[in-house]
Amino acid sequence: MDKRTALKDALPHVMRYARALTRDPDLAEDLLHDCVARALDKLHQFQAGTNMRAWLFTILHNIHLQNLRGASRRPRTDQLDDEISGRIGVDGDQDDKLAIRDFDRALARLPEDQKQVILLIGLEDMSYQETATILDIPVGTVMSRLSRGREKLRNDMDGKLKPALRSVK
Repeated sequence: MDKRTALKDALPHVMRYARALTRDPDLAEDLLHDCVARALDKLHQFQAGTNMRAWLFTILHNIHLQNLRGASRRPRTDQLDDEISGRIGVDGDQDDKLAIRDFDRALARLPEDQKQVILLIGLEDMSYQETATILDIPVGTVMSRLSRGREKLRNDMDGKLKPALRSVK
C-alpha cells in the first residue's frame, strides 16, 4: 500500500479524533484540513512500515495545541453561545441524551492532557505505547493521566465533583 492510500484510509479515524478534541464539526474540519495539508507536505518524511494513523494523530495533536495556544490569546465567546442556545432550545427528557450531555460536559472539564489520553485510548482504541508516541510523553505518564482522567470523569458523573474554592477579599 502506498503512502497516499494509507493516509486516505486513516482519515475517518483522524476526523473522529478531531471532532472529539474540538467538540465542533466546523473546527474539526478545519483541523483535519490543516493536518492533511501538513501531512501531504511532509509525506516524504513518513517511514514506510510505520503506523500512518499514529503519524497523522501526532500531526493533528500538534496543530491542535498550536490552535489552543492561539485561542488563549483571543477573547472567548463560547459562554455567550451556551447562554443563547440554552434560551433557544430545551433538551428532551430522555435519560440517554442527558447522560451523553453530562458525559460531554464532564469530558470538557477535564484538563487537556487527560482528555487527549482518554480520547486516544477510549475512543480511538490506541495502545498506551501508541498514545505515548503521539503525545510525545512516557508510557507511565499516559497511564497516570488516564487513571486521573477516568477518576475525575467518574466523580463528575456521580456528582462527587468538589466545587472550586474561591478566595474572598
